Amino acid sequence: MQLRGVLTVLVMSLCTAHGLKCYQCVNTDPKSCTNIITCSAGVDRCSSVSLNGFLTKTCMNSNLCVGPISCCEGDLCNGAIPTGPSAVLLLVSSAIITVFI
Repeated sequence: MQLRGVLTVLVMSLCTAHGLKCYQCVNTDPKSCTNIITCSAGVDRCSSVSLNGFLTKTCMNSNLCVGPISCCEGDLCNGAIPTGPSAVLLLVSSAIITVFI
């Protein structure tokens, strides 16, 4: 029983130490924002701002997510183009909605 508790604490510590990953770009075309960064400690959101057709994405603290700044939780959640598991989930959910509605 103690081993399970120790393993749980170890896994939680490793997940926290890993850090949030976000896309980062400044005043760029939305399709060319592919740079991935690991956010510093204390930063808990990924952000996106689009002005005049140009996009800026980075890490941000949740208390700064106001106005035109769109924030989200989770690794790479500020991506513009869905890929991998998120794209599959989007397609499956669309198919289910189409069948049942």
